[in-house]
Amino acid sequence: MRKIIVFALTLIGMLCMASMAFAADAAVLDAAALGNVCLAAGLGIGFAACGCGVGMGLGLRGACDGVARNPEVSGKITGTMILAFAFIESLAIYALVISFILLYANPYVG
Repeated sequence: MRKIIVFALTLIGMLCMASMAFAADAAVLDAAALGNVCLAAGLGIGFAACGCGVGMGLGLRGACDGVARNPEVSGKITGTMILAFAFIESLAIYALVISFILLYANPYVG
């Protein structure tokens, strides 16, 4: 089931960006292509935020389980958890930057 969902999402992403890929010239995108760019940017940041949220939740659950089993190492677990959260959050920020590039600094938009 997971492979089907990943395949479907990949196919949707490719269809959204097809108008840009097959553009004959790089002058100005029409309204439908600009809508596809906005859709791609929105879906990209949405999926990134969803994935990062799930990753943070799983990390927090693991940290809570670790502290519950061995409270003596709670300081090390907390430090590692905060560092991991920073790395996960940076992935969401990268997705946000790419979405902004698609929306505002797209070379195909006139």
